[in-house]
This record gives sequence, C-alpha cells and structure tokens, in this order.
Amino acid sequence: MDKREPGAAKRSKRVKELRVYKDWCKRCGICVSFCPKEALEKDPRGYPRWREKEACVLCRLCELRCPDFAIEVVEDGGKEENGRRGREEAKAHSGQ
Repeated sequence: MDKREPGAAKRSKRVKELRVYKDWCKRCGICVSFCPKEALEKDPRGYPRWREKEACVLCRLCELRCPDFAIEVVEDGGKEENGRRGREEAKAHSGQ
C-alpha cells in the first residue's frame, strides 16, 4: 500500500531551470497569466522569470500557451536533449 500523500509522485520531479529565449519572447505575459501556481512573474523588462520556483508543478502550461515557443521548463533528468534545437525546429515548421 502506497502511503505517500496524493500528488507526491508528481512533486518528485524537480525543476532544474526556466529557459526564456529572449530573441523570440515578445513579453506578452501569457505564460505568467496561465501559470496555475503563480510560479512566474515578469521581470522589470517584461520577460518571464521565477517568482517561486518551488511552486512549479511542471504542468507546462507556460510552454503550451506561449505563441512564440519562447519559454521552456527543464526538469532534472528531463528535456536536455530536445532543448533549444527542438524549439527551433518547431518554430521553423510553424512558418514563423
């Protein structure tokens, strides 16, 4: 019988970093607005940054809602290989 509290498996993954590709980011704030845990905020120049990294639950809504593929949440042992190269391919296929 598993005695972990509900959601404990999800929290076992840890966020390593937030990547913001500033050359693509238009500072619209969609990523900040869609974060269900308010883990993101805008910096003084309008780019997204962590407000509270530990609050991130890796839902990736910020990535999914970004119209310019300008943000990426990387988890420990996660998407290192796909990183920016994968984003550039996605952007090329979208015609932008």
